[in-house]
Amino acid sequence: MLRPTRLRLAACILFSAALLASLASLPACGGEGQEIRIGLQGPMTGDYAYEGAGFRRGVGLLVEQTNAAGGILGRPVKLLVEDDAGDPTQSALVAQRLVDAGVVAVVGAYNSTATEPASQIYNEAGVLHITPSSTAVRLSQKGFPRFFRVCFVDDRQGLFAARFMVEVLGARRIGILHDNSTYAQGLGEEARRAAAQLGAEIAFYDAINPTDKDFAPILTRIGAAGLETVLFTGYHSQCGLLLKQARALGLELPWVAGDACNNPVMIEIAGAANARGHYVVTEPLPKDLDYPEARRFIADYTARYGEAPASAWTIMAAEAFHVIRHAMETTQSTDPGVLADYLHDALRDLNGLTGPIEGFDERGDRLGTVHLAYVIDEHGQFQVHPRQPDH
Repeated sequence: MLRPTRLRLAACILFSAALLASLASLPACGGEGQEIRIGLQGPMTGDYAYEGAGFRRGVGLLVEQTNAAGGILGRPVKLLVEDDAGDPTQSALVAQRLVDAGVVAVVGAYNSTATEPASQIYNEAGVLHITPSSTAVRLSQKGFPRFFRVCFVDDRQGLFAARFMVEVLGARRIGILHDNSTYAQGLGEEARRAAAQLGAEIAFYDAINPTDKDFAPILTRIGAAGLETVLFTGYHSQCGLLLKQARALGLELPWVAGDACNNPVMIEIAGAANARGHYVVTEPLPKDLDYPEARRFIADYTARYGEAPASAWTIMAAEAFHVIRHAMETTQSTDPGVLADYLHDALRDLNGLTGPIEGFDERGDRLGTVHLAYVIDEHGQFQVHPRQPDH
């Protein structure tokens, strides 16, 4: 039988073990010196895996640099990466896993269809949520106080695309093709409305099934519609196939694509010869960002990975982390509510990686808008078009 002193000692040991276990179960972002957990969700596999790889590299680079410089508020940053494959069901599961892991902020998702269900979960959990690339207008109309985006919204992109087609290309008879996704359908509607206001006739408006591989039937209908140009508002994989198959059918109509087609994978799928002379309207590509912060990021990225970032969304993902880090350092807090209040009410004219960030409006949308029109050259490279429409 244990003596009283030994009983007290055993009780102390059991209490200490229980206390340590309870502390270990707390989110790692909880106390001073403990890691700050930040989530990154994106399509690491699937059709959009190129963009997911850019997310991981761009944000990962800044996390490495941040930790090498002492972290944020003297605490290391732990980046938790989750693959949502661009799928809304998987996105909801990913979001819940990140919430359960104790993240205080999340960068992601890539596509609006995946961002929408995740935003609901992050809102309910009180997590700061910044998407680098989901541009559908309705995402910021839900009233979620901790939802933000560093990309620009589709009502502005739709207007820019319509102005490019009407004012620069001189088109008056326009077709619009989308894929029924949240992003593509929304952008198609915005462009249709803007083009009509500019006096153009929308002579063709329809959607593809993005899982199809043979687009000959709808391309034949497009060819018979007497169009002067057609705007495709879907994603890069389908755009590449459309351009390739349109050329095979002898359809010489100039295509304009939205900002989900601004990466080299689209050119690879289409073939440079088939993509040549077609257009993309998008946020500026990294190579065309003439800011000290952008040039430094691109140089560091190239040194780290052996190639420069080609997609706008790679540097936009890094921008989202840059905003989170800035908000934490400025407020001396990792509390998502404090950070969101600062971004809504106090952040002004931050020197961003993608240019000056004027601030965020009450819905979390980035103030100011910058889009560029690109033409694809004979080498399959995106070149800034010599003529740009008014914004």
